[in-house]
Amino acid sequence: MVAVAKRASWPRTLGVLAVVTLLVGVVAFFVSRNVFAPNASVPLLPIMISEVPRHPLTGEQREDVSEELPQVFAVMVENSYEAWPLSGLNEAFLVIEAPVEGNIPRFISFFYDGQEKVDKIGPVRSARPYYLDWADEFDALYVHVGGSPEALDSIAANGTTHNFDQFFQDEYFWRDTATRFAPHNVYTSTAFLSSALDEVKLGAPSYGVWVFKDDEPAANNFISLTIDWASGSSEYDVTWKYANEKNAYDRLQNGIAFKMTGGGAVTAKNIAIVETGMTVVDAVGRRRLTTTGEGKALVYQDGKKVEATWKKPARTDRLRFFTADGKEIAMNAGKTWIEVVPSLDSVTELLTTID
Repeated sequence: MVAVAKRASWPRTLGVLAVVTLLVGVVAFFVSRNVFAPNASVPLLPIMISEVPRHPLTGEQREDVSEELPQVFAVMVENSYEAWPLSGLNEAFLVIEAPVEGNIPRFISFFYDGQEKVDKIGPVRSARPYYLDWADEFDALYVHVGGSPEALDSIAANGTTHNFDQFFQDEYFWRDTATRFAPHNVYTSTAFLSSALDEVKLGAPSYGVWVFKDDEPAANNFISLTIDWASGSSEYDVTWKYANEKNAYDRLQNGIAFKMTGGGAVTAKNIAIVETGMTVVDAVGRRRLTTTGEGKALVYQDGKKVEATWKKPARTDRLRFFTADGKEIAMNAGKTWIEVVPSLDSVTELLTTID
């Protein structure tokens, strides 16, 4: 395994937290008065600090403060009906879902070196350019099978994407030829991807960390939501049904529980909806999505909704969510799904009231 440089990601004591908070306040004071540069824009802080020791990717509380950031694997997984049931998405700490050709959604699913083993992830499919920006914010190993011309050109040119293409690293993938047909039969696993780190030698990853919090479930009014993908078929429409007994959202697709191979269901603690610009760029129907800047968003957690703004200043910055008064939204510890849509009008809500 590649040696990973030590790094202190969080303060070990509240005393250090107080010092950091003071320094941030001082910097904010001078920036607000344009002392450093009269016309300079103020970047977002790349790493957020929590008083509670937490895992940097899941937000789950830990007894000890980690001194290393785990290496992230960003795996492209398809969602066309020929590929169902899918594998491994229920074990990803984060999944971002966005449309490709025909408005059929495709996933980029995030795992990390050292997590509990995920024996089968896939079917692994091809790259699209906008997914690179989400992978690169984690300094991730980007796992895919080929890609669109624009995506492959961007990988070659941008200098930041850690490319891991089945066409060239086939020994870390396999094809299920017994029950599937190409191109819907390529799989990998976290064990394969962890072993590949000896070959690719990425070094220590660097990425920002979200703010996390503990659950704060609603008392009696709960919001579930449905997303219309406008794919021409309701089988791709997604419902996130809030389950108050576990304070989590269950994923349904076309009204049916979204089961993985082996029967595992998909649940999430946070659902974020990102509205962004989308354009069709070729006769095949491939798309170009706006991934940087800011725009409207909705965040669902604890059975409640927060109207928000998403911000991602640069392609390697973390995608974050903010309230109307500019405060970053803390995510519940656990799994998060982000749905990227051309309009928030594609979201329909269902309110459930319990007396």
